[in-house]
Amino acid sequence: MNILAMLLPLAGLVFIIAIGVVLLNQQFQKNLYRQQLEQEELKNAHQRELLISSIRVQEEERKRIAQDLHDELGATLSIARMHLVQLQKKSGDEPGNSSATLDNIKSLVEYAMANMRRISHELMPPQLEAFGLVEALDAVALQVNNAGEIHIDVNATPDFPDLDWLVKLGLYRINMELINNTIKHAGAGNIIIDLACEAGIVISDYRDNGKGLPENFTGKGLGYKGMEGRVASLGGSLETGNNPEGGFFARIKIPLQIHSEQ
Repeated sequence: MNILAMLLPLAGLVFIIAIGVVLLNQQFQKNLYRQQLEQEELKNAHQRELLISSIRVQEEERKRIAQDLHDELGATLSIARMHLVQLQKKSGDEPGNSSATLDNIKSLVEYAMANMRRISHELMPPQLEAFGLVEALDAVALQVNNAGEIHIDVNATPDFPDLDWLVKLGLYRINMELINNTIKHAGAGNIIIDLACEAGIVISDYRDNGKGLPENFTGKGLGYKGMEGRVASLGGSLETGNNPEGGFFARIKIPLQIHSEQ
């Protein structure tokens, strides 16, 4: 009995120590898991910042090249065209083929000027910077609709906001990529782009009535990866697929609050 009386307090102490070890281990595991989550969040935030910086640098370079094309090359071509017009006037009464040659050169210069303007606008669309996303997409729709092969409708809610530059630029680039893919591959006759803002989230819904995505679509192409990268850099989500009634759809969601805090 004396031995039992001595062992009982010892057993109680061992039990308390065992409980303490279990609790400490659980707390250690919780702290370790929390630290892992924090490190993963920091890693994702760092990768996102790198992606945003990369896209920002690319867009700044696009803007610089577009400005140089417009200001320098455009001015040079305009001067060259002016001189050609003057030469045409002087050679009008002269015999020979000089007038026809000048006409050909003038046509080449005008063709170069038109392509220079097109490339400059593609690099940095002036409507987007001056008027906003809806107006820029309306201008694209007008050009496509005038061609007569496919019709684009752009619809925006009355309260659609004036977006931050990177957000509207990202949505413009993504929709341009989608339009380009539809024209090239879908065989569609109609495209609809709906823009809205709900509960602080910008939503861009794109759909066409074409063939839709093929069964073997993997999403590993450069164009699709580029869209995913832009959406990820803005803290948003991209969902694509085929509509039950036929055709392709893409839904982009961009949270404004997350982006405005950057």
